[in-house]
Amino acid sequence: MNGRIAFVFPGQGSQYVGMGRALYEAFPEARQVFEEADARLGYALSRLCFDGPESQLNDTFYTQPAILTVSIAAWRAWQARGGPPPDLVAGHSLGEFTALVVAGALSFPDALHLVQERGRLMKWAGEQHPGAMAAVLGMERGALERICAEASRETGEVVVVANDNCPGQLVISGGKAAVARAGELARSQGAKRVVPLAVSIAAHSPWMAPAVEPFRAALQATPFRPPAVPVVGNVQARPLENDPDALRNELAQQLTSPVRWTESVQWMIGNGVRIFVEFGPRDVLCGLIRRIAPEAQAFRVEDPASLEEALRSLPPR
Repeated sequence: MNGRIAFVFPGQGSQYVGMGRALYEAFPEARQVFEEADARLGYALSRLCFDGPESQLNDTFYTQPAILTVSIAAWRAWQARGGPPPDLVAGHSLGEFTALVVAGALSFPDALHLVQERGRLMKWAGEQHPGAMAAVLGMERGALERICAEASRETGEVVVVANDNCPGQLVISGGKAAVARAGELARSQGAKRVVPLAVSIAAHSPWMAPAVEPFRAALQATPFRPPAVPVVGNVQARPLENDPDALRNELAQQLTSPVRWTESVQWMIGNGVRIFVEFGPRDVLCGLIRRIAPEAQAFRVEDPASLEEALRSLPPR
């Protein structure tokens, strides 16, 4: 294969009612993943993924284990069909937990527990400090960071660049008044669009600080192992250290730190990755990768048809 291969895993926002059903029906290995999740969580997560209701699936407490489960089911189906292993792995926000499972650093049952606790704590922190998020399209990161600093000064609330998803697609997060003011300033200074997101929490911002120490305690109680393949982390946009405590620290820091996805993909490209395979619902990351690195190939795996298409299209290794 020309170039290295990276597996990537989506975060919150990719969920939809019906996700994972085709994998469950086609692959015993995927069915086992859903059964394991149902048993570990104590409720029918599989039924929630397949049949909804949508309002419950969109509750972060349920969304996070649901996306993790569908992504792992897709990866297990890939393994069952003889798909090649990755040279590197990375995940967008929540997807970093999936990446750690695939890298062998974290067991799937432990990851389920952690992401459900992460969802609970993020929701709780959002209740302590209700916040907002908005996508800002067509603006450079440096310019938007200056706007956020100005909006923070004007309103007395914090607003930061929370996600650097790809060139021209950034997300801001923080206090409601500060996010609204930053949006106004961005529009007046040339942003193509400012799109408020349908969330009540300010993810990847200082407003998530109340969740950090309780989540750190959950991480401390969870066994981690050194990853078998490099995991490119969101906080540093570089491979994580192999030390389990460093992995725990990354996942705790991630709650209040920006997701540096553009830089993460650029680092992987700079280190020889030419092929990306996204496992999980939808193909959001494939779209971002094509904008960051048009020279790379990006494939999705979310159902039997896309799995077979990816296997057919991969250059021989």
